[in-house]
Amino acid sequence: MKTKVLAFINQKGGVGKTTSCINIGACMAKMGKKVLIIDMDPQGNATTGLGVKKHVEFVNELGKKDIRPVLNIYTVLSGGTDVTNPDLIVHTEVAGLDLIPSSIDLSAIEMEMNDYSNREKVLVKAIEPLMGVYDFILLDCPPSMSLITINSMVAATSILIPVQCEFYAMEGLAQLLDSMNIIRKFLNPKLSVYHVLLTMYGSRYKLHRQVADEIEKYFGKRLLDTRIPQNVRLAEAPSFGKPIIIYDKRSAGAAAYQRATEELLARERK
Repeated sequence: MKTKVLAFINQKGGVGKTTSCINIGACMAKMGKKVLIIDMDPQGNATTGLGVKKHVEFVNELGKKDIRPVLNIYTVLSGGTDVTNPDLIVHTEVAGLDLIPSSIDLSAIEMEMNDYSNREKVLVKAIEPLMGVYDFILLDCPPSMSLITINSMVAATSILIPVQCEFYAMEGLAQLLDSMNIIRKFLNPKLSVYHVLLTMYGSRYKLHRQVADEIEKYFGKRLLDTRIPQNVRLAEAPSFGKPIIIYDKRSAGAAAYQRATEELLARERK
């Protein structure tokens, strides 16, 4: 099995990045793929969006209840464990979809990485034992061009850029593409493909249609044909810790992500 690593990246927050990562991962699993999501964002939204707890309760030495973070990607990157630890990877409600959680501790990893040699390659080395175990590893990245994001790009074989249909949609995308080209040149020659996905699209809004036209002109064939609509059920699903195909498989959001996933898989096969 050849594992593909797909990083979900946009420096702008609130564009549907985590929602896309969770739901494309779930749809891939429903289509028979073996998928692992790694939550690379200290906010841990992919973790909560899949109904996974970030902390466990235990009784401390004083006999009182306390909490501690579950094993997570910070534990791996800081050298506290490795990805072969059976207590690290969580099986989600969707058969075939696994998760390595995140926690707020991950926000400290960048300072720790300053002392590492080859600090841009910490993640790619950490996930080496998983290559060949999964069909796809999906990386849900933080909304910044941080060292965490750079590590994700170095580990990735392709990138998916969710873009919201709003006025500032193109802001920062040129810088992201420049960063991707630099990483491909110096750190990861395998990073040859990227895809763009329009999110929160309302066909009745003139602004959304105009933005979609501009993005299509700019990205051309990199843009997926499927547009993810504004959808209440899609917005509700994360609060219940479920992908949309579990929360409401008949919703417009579920249908759109199924189409987007089919299109993405077809492009990845090429």
